[in-house]
Amino acid sequence: MQTGPLKKTALILLTITIFIACSESPTGRNQLTLIPDGRMAALGENAFEEMKQSRPVVTDSRINGYVKCITDKLIKQLPGKQPDWEVKVFQNATPNAFALPGGNIGVNTGMLKIAQTPDQLAAVIGHEIGHVLADHGNERLTQQLGVGVVFFLVNLFFDEPGSIEQEVLLRTLGIGTRVGVLLPFSRAHEREADILGLELMSRAGFDPAESVRLWQNMAERSQGQPMEFLSTHPSHESRIEKLSQEVDYYRKLYQKALDEGRKPQCG
Repeated sequence: MQTGPLKKTALILLTITIFIACSESPTGRNQLTLIPDGRMAALGENAFEEMKQSRPVVTDSRINGYVKCITDKLIKQLPGKQPDWEVKVFQNATPNAFALPGGNIGVNTGMLKIAQTPDQLAAVIGHEIGHVLADHGNERLTQQLGVGVVFFLVNLFFDEPGSIEQEVLLRTLGIGTRVGVLLPFSRAHEREADILGLELMSRAGFDPAESVRLWQNMAERSQGQPMEFLSTHPSHESRIEKLSQEVDYYRKLYQKALDEGRKPQCG
């Protein structure tokens, strides 16, 4: 059976798109991200608006100011021109936090009990921003749509973000109800977000050693987690060990921030 001109053109365009979309993450890892940045931003903003409508938002100015202070310090360390990041605290006992493409950050009140200091909360939010900075949502969405190229092409060329089912989108972007910081990304994504988060928080003047204490708190909170080989998500013990090994390196960035008088006063 011969391939028509339209099919040939579509195949050529798809091949070129995949070739162009092969890139490197901020840590130098090869990745495939097919979704245009503008499209990812629209998806993130649409998901965030949906969440603000469906979940109770905290109005306490003290809590909001505390979280925004920490977030603002981290965002100042991001490269390039940044969107106006929107930060919301949700009234939810689940210890969860997330960042979405387009400049959106959500923190559950339950996370404020796990992250007991500004530095620990900076570790959480820095990690989440790291997922966005490394385009992990785009990478995961590309992987999921790879099993249905038609589904991908149809949604790619429509303007309405709502054309992708909301629940599928939220899972892909890393939002969910499971106990923990977020729904499991791959181990490579989690490790990469940890590294990027450590750098962000250290440059912003938050103590990188507090990232270890954060995950020790998380380990105490979520007893009974399956062993690491049963899940793509790193075990708490593995994560704590790796973070501990990195702290000395990033402490130099932290000390530089202190020497320059940039220790955040967010508490």
